[in-house]
Amino acid sequence: MLRLVKRGHVSKRERILIYFLSVLAALVTSGLFVLLMGHSPWQVFQSMILGAFGSRLRFQDTMIIAVPLIITSVGIMIAFKMKFWNIGGEGQILIGALFASYFALNFSDWPRPVLLLVMLLAGFAGGALVALIPAVLKVKLQTNETIVTLMLNYIAFHLVTYLQYGPWRDPNSKGFPKIANFSANALLPKVFGLHMGWIIMLILVVAITILLRYTKIGYKIAVVGESKDTARYAGMNLNRIIISSVAVSGGICGMVGMIEAAGVNYTLTPSLTGGYGFLAIITTWLSGLNPVAIIPVSVLFAALTKGGNFIQTAFQIPQSAASVIQSIILFFVIGAEFFIQYRIVGKEKG
Repeated sequence: MLRLVKRGHVSKRERILIYFLSVLAALVTSGLFVLLMGHSPWQVFQSMILGAFGSRLRFQDTMIIAVPLIITSVGIMIAFKMKFWNIGGEGQILIGALFASYFALNFSDWPRPVLLLVMLLAGFAGGALVALIPAVLKVKLQTNETIVTLMLNYIAFHLVTYLQYGPWRDPNSKGFPKIANFSANALLPKVFGLHMGWIIMLILVVAITILLRYTKIGYKIAVVGESKDTARYAGMNLNRIIISSVAVSGGICGMVGMIEAAGVNYTLTPSLTGGYGFLAIITTWLSGLNPVAIIPVSVLFAALTKGGNFIQTAFQIPQSAASVIQSIILFFVIGAEFFIQYRIVGKEKG
C-alpha cells in the first residue's frame, strides 16, 4: 500500500526538520533500551556528553578521535565527488604510516622540522600509491573500485603485521612482536595540549574547500561526478582527472597514518587506523560532501564514541550495550539521509 517517491528540491528548513526528528527518534528508542537495562536515560545521555566534553582532558581525547576522522573524510570526499567509491581508507592510512615510519626509524638524527615534513610527505606518497592501483585499474580495465579498494585494506594490514613480527621487529622488545618507538625528533609537538595534527587538519579543510569551490580542477571534478559523458564532450581528459584526484584522495588518507603514528601511537602498529577509514564513509555522506560540514559531523561522531566508552565505566554498562546505544543513534541519523532523498506515499487505488 506504500511506495517510495524520489524527492525534488529539499529546502534547508526541511532538511533540518528531518534531522531533528531523526535525532529525537534516536533518543527515544535508545532511551527505551536504557530503561530496559534499569538506568535513567537522562543520566546516561548526560554522562555521554560529560564523558566527551566534561573537562579539558576529555575534550582533548574527543579531538584525538575527531582529527583523523575529519582528515580521512576530506580525503575520501574528493573521490566520492567523482562517484569513485574509495572504500580503502584503512589501507591508505596504514601504508601512509608505513612510509612515514621508515623515515622515523632510520633518520631520527635529522632536524625535527625536516624529519616531520619528510614523514608527512612520505605518508601522502604512501596513501597515494595505494589509491593509484584501483584508479588505474578503473580507467584501464573498468574494474569495480569498491572491491579493489576494500581488498587492498587487508593487504596493507597484513603487510604491516609482517613487518611487526619480522624485519622491523624491535630487538630490544624481549621477544614481544613490536616495532620500536619513534625518537623525540619524529613525534608531533603539542599545541594547546593536543598534537599539531589539528593544525594540519584545519589547513587541509581550508585548502580542499578552496580547491573544490574556486578552482578549475574542482570544477572538473564536479563535472566528472555529474556526468562522464559531459566531461568527455567538453574535451576533458577523463582518465587523468580520475587518476590524479584519486591519488590526492589516498594521499590525504595516508597523511592520517603519519599523524596517528607520530602523534598518538608513537610507533607503527596494525591497529593504528582505529576504524577511521570505514567510519569516514558515514561522516562524508552525512556532511553532504561538504568539507566544512565534515568538521561538526566528525566531532559529533567522535563525541559519541568517547561518550559511549565513558558510560561503560560510569554505569557499569557492558561494552556490547554501549555499542547498541551508539548503533541505534547512528541508525536513525543515517536513516535521515534516506528520507531527505525519498518520501513515502500511499498507492492510489486502480
